[in-house]
This record gives sequence, C-alpha cells and structure tokens, in this order.
Amino acid sequence: MIHPTAFIHPSAIVETGAVIDEQAFIGPFCYIGAAVKIGAGTVLKSHVVINGMTTLGCDNQIFQFSSIGECNQDLKYQGEATRVLIGDRNRIREHVTIHRGTMQGAQVTTIGHDNLLMVNAHIAHDCVVGNRCIFANNATLGGHVQVDDFAIIGGMSAIHQFCIVGMHVMVGGCSGVSQDVPPYIVAQGNHASPYGINMKGLKQHHFSPTDLKAIEQAYRILYRSSKMLHEIKSALKQLAQQQAVVQPFVDFLKRSTRGVIR
Repeated sequence: MIHPTAFIHPSAIVETGAVIDEQAFIGPFCYIGAAVKIGAGTVLKSHVVINGMTTLGCDNQIFQFSSIGECNQDLKYQGEATRVLIGDRNRIREHVTIHRGTMQGAQVTTIGHDNLLMVNAHIAHDCVVGNRCIFANNATLGGHVQVDDFAIIGGMSAIHQFCIVGMHVMVGGCSGVSQDVPPYIVAQGNHASPYGINMKGLKQHHFSPTDLKAIEQAYRILYRSSKMLHEIKSALKQLAQQQAVVQPFVDFLKRSTRGVIR
C-alpha cells in the first residue's frame, strides 16, 4: 500500500493498511494510522500525527506537530467511524488540529483546495472549509461551521458552532463570530459586527467596478435599508436577476439558520 517512490523516514510509524501514494514524503517521527490515505506529492515535515479515516489529496504540506483526524472533542462522540477529507495543495502549519466528524453531523470534516492554515488553527468536527481560504494564527472553528471560498479568518478569532462565513469575507483579528457572516463583507469585534465591503480583497480578485457597485448596493439593502428580512430577500433576489454577482447574498440567506451579524 506504500508506493515505491514514496519516502518514509526510518523513525516514522506507518500502520499496516495505510495508503501512501507516489512521491509522498513522510518525515521523521510521524505517525500514520491504518485507515489513512495520503495523496501523491504530499509532504509531512516531521512529528505529524494523522489518524482515523483520513484522506489527504495531492501536494499538501503538513508542518511539524500537526494532528489530523483524531477523535473530536464532542462529548457525544463514542468512537464511531467518521472521517476527515482534505483536498489538494493545502499548507497546514505547525500545531494545527483538524478533528473527525460526528454521527450527529455530516460524519465528515471537509477541507477543500489551496488553503493556508497558520500556526495553532483549529478545525472542529463536521466543519466544511472551501477553497483558497486563509486562517491566521490561533483561528478557531467550533463544530459544524461552514467557511466558503476565499474567506480570511484573522488571528485569535473564534467562530461559534453552526455559523456560516460567506465567500470573500474578512473576519478581523480577535473577533468572536456568533452569527452568520454574509459574503463579501468585513466583520470585526466581539461579538462581530459588519464593517462594510471587503473592497481590498475583491479588487485583488479582479472584481469589476460594475460588480463592486452591485455588491455595495446589496450591502445597503441588507444593512442600511431598515427593511424586514422578507423584504430584504425579495430586493436582493430582484437585484441578482440584473447583477449575477449578488446571487451569493441570495443563496446565503437561504442557508442561514443563526441569523446574520448586525
């Protein structure tokens, strides 16, 4: 189950049954459990623990003392066969912890592609992280959190269980997020409040002036119009028919269960 081109340091422990694909690198003092699958080109620097039913895609970099796929911290968890699924080209820095799912949730903790998880970030059970997200040092997700593509979670920030963080959101450092954060905005504080559009991030991703204007209009409908929620949803739906870039607002409000930050 270990590809002949994979490198396994003599001090590493790889349990029988683990799958290690071509050109993978397992550094010194790593531990790989029997149900783990590691994709081609993935590098484990050293002292990394990957356990449980965990699958890593290709070309990930896992830095020392990270722990992936271990038992979650939900007191209801009784050792059920739940999973962690990680995509390609993620950079997972020192001391990051990613826990397996629960039977009460989706039964899997999922991380997409091209994410950067900085030192001490924590991804709890049943979370879903999209693509090209950045978690700064000590960023923490409670269980069942969803973080959409291109979101940035600032250092020392915590996201409450079951919250949703929309695409292209910037959560400022030291924030406490206890409700859902709509797409494209900046959130800051404890408890986090909206601070306008993430204009710098959107410009870096080459949003057109027309798109930016439409997003600003959607933001005003959501936060400056004094409309009731059903009126806001209707107004955003009408705007999205003219400007497709607003559709994520519409979709987000359909998904939201905890209410949006105010």
